Amino acid sequence: MQTVGNITGYVDLAQILLYVFWVFFAGLIYYLVQEGHREGYPMESSSSGRAVIKGFPIPEPKTFLLAGGHSVTVPDLSRKEPPVRGVSTGMGSGSPIEPTGDAMTSGVGPGAWSMREDVPERSLDGKPLLQPLRIASDYTVAPQDVDPRGLPVMGGDGKQGGTVKDIWIDAAEMMFRYLEVEIADGRTVLLPIPFSLVRRNQVEVHAIYARHFAAVPALRNPDQITKLEEEKISAYYGGGMLYADPKRGEPLI
Repeated sequence: MQTVGNITGYVDLAQILLYVFWVFFAGLIYYLVQEGHREGYPMESSSSGRAVIKGFPIPEPKTFLLAGGHSVTVPDLSRKEPPVRGVSTGMGSGSPIEPTGDAMTSGVGPGAWSMREDVPERSLDGKPLLQPLRIASDYTVAPQDVDPRGLPVMGGDGKQGGTVKDIWIDAAEMMFRYLEVEIADGRTVLLPIPFSLVRRNQVEVHAIYARHFAAVPALRNPDQITKLEEEKISAYYGGGMLYADPKRGEPLI
C-alpha cells in the first residue's frame, strides 16, 4: 500500500525534515559557541600563569563600526593584558590568588577590574552620560531627600576622610552614581553611591578607612569619567571590603 509522503519504502518526508533540523541545530550551536569566543581569549591558566588557553572554536576576526567613527576588531589575539599582581596559593587550578604589593590596587579578588575602553560613556547625541551637577545643572536632589553636599564622609574606622563636594548623575538611568569627595590635600575623588550610606548629618563608608581616600584612582579629566576609570574606582572600594584591614581576611570564628 502506498503512503502519502513516502519517497521510498524506508524514507519519508518527515524523516528527512528531522535530519535537516538536526543538521541546522548542530550548525546553530557551533555558530553561537564560535561567536561567544570573540572576547575573553586567549586566557591564562589560573594555576601557573604560563599556559595560554586559546579555546575552540576561535572565529575569524571581525571589525565592528562603533558610534563616534571608531571601530573595534574582535577577537584581538595580539592584545596584551596587564600582568596579574598576585600569586596562586596552590598548584591546582582555581586556587585562591594572594595579591602582591598594594592589595587595594592589585586588581585581584574583590578588587578585580576589566580593561574597558578609556573613554567616557556617551549618549546618542555624544554627551557624557555621567556628569557632576555643576555641569548637569538641569538636575538636582529631590526636596524630600537628603542633599549630601557639604556633609562629612566617615570611613570604616569612624574617622573623617573628606567632605562631599558634588554629586555625579547618570543621565540615562536618571540616578546618582557617585559622590565627589574633597579630601584633606584639596584633591577630589569619587565615591560610588552603592558603597555609601547617606545619613542626615554624615555619609558613612564601610569599605575603606579614612586614610585610604587619598589613594582612590584619580580622574584624568575632573569633569568626566571614562569606563576604565569607573572600573578601577569601583574595584578600589571593592578591594577595601577585604583588604582595607588585615582582620577582614581572617575567619569570622
